[in-house]
Amino acid sequence: MSRILVAMSGGVDSSVAAAVLASEGHDVVGVTMKLWGGPSDTGCCSVSDVDDARRVAQQLDIDHHVFNFGAEFDRHVVAPYVADHAAGRTPNPCVECNRHLKFDRLLRRADALGFDAVATGHHARRVDRADGAGGVRIARGADRGKDQSYVLYPLHGEALARTLFPLGHLTKDDVRSLAAELGLRTAAKPDSQDVCFITREKGGRGTFLGDRIPLRRGAIVDREGAVLGSVDAVELVTVGQRRGLDIGGPGGPHYVVDVDVPGATVVVGSAEDLLADEVRLESMVWAGAPWSGPTLAQCSAHGRTQTAVVEAIGPDRVLLRWDEPQRRVAVGQSVVLYDGDVVVGGGIATGANGPPW
Repeated sequence: MSRILVAMSGGVDSSVAAAVLASEGHDVVGVTMKLWGGPSDTGCCSVSDVDDARRVAQQLDIDHHVFNFGAEFDRHVVAPYVADHAAGRTPNPCVECNRHLKFDRLLRRADALGFDAVATGHHARRVDRADGAGGVRIARGADRGKDQSYVLYPLHGEALARTLFPLGHLTKDDVRSLAAELGLRTAAKPDSQDVCFITREKGGRGTFLGDRIPLRRGAIVDREGAVLGSVDAVELVTVGQRRGLDIGGPGGPHYVVDVDVPGATVVVGSAEDLLADEVRLESMVWAGAPWSGPTLAQCSAHGRTQTAVVEAIGPDRVLLRWDEPQRRVAVGQSVVLYDGDVVVGGGIATGANGPPW
């Protein structure tokens, strides 16, 4: 029997993760991380989510605590999110929350309290290295439609060895069925879909960022520099965007192919103009030794993998060449590399094409 601290967000997945571990005889304690102190009607940071987690813990007859990590969340997730938009990057706050909060701050708190492991309700698996050299890796969960290995890529080494994913072998339907059998109050609760600190009812991302940084009107130009229109806030535009540009006429549809925040300019082009042969990644995190050669790359949380070749540039950055041209990856987005279903590494996109570093 192990003493396990289960991160309970108030959703059905983490509820069932706690239930599974408790049923296996482990000494389970639930914890909800209070991350965001502002208004929230999406994601996993609302007052009702904390209450749901507490009540599920009561149903399971396990202790439940709330850890206030608000200062760390603001420093490592919210502030970089705002800074990235101000610089014209497209951040991935869920990846940074996992990197700094769930699998760093929470693990350190678990250590201090004498827990053997931390568990979450992520749909992913922890697998042994196939080469027999020891160690563990993150692999895709059984439910491909709900797989969350992409947002977990920063987790590796000793931290991963002390983290459990009890739902990795289950489908989402399995999870909901089990929750219903146990009578858990979260059995039919919808999945969270959005950034937890962005509210729908109070103006969304535009209002959130506008309260923190100046948003500037920008020109929309074509590849030759001809002005086609304007956007209210260049900081809110991302590569690949099509909606909200309001520029009809010949040559459409138009896609954003570049965002120049200092120059207050959005460059648009055709779907073909959006294609790139390569993308550069920095801040690489490797599951083991740096990978080179053929790989499968995923560029968004629920996107398809694409075949590519990794050309190592340095220990923390690589050049990724696509086997076939792909849509440009927005600067700031994570790209995760796989060997089959197993994560081998991941990094943050810095751009596509152009001269090397």
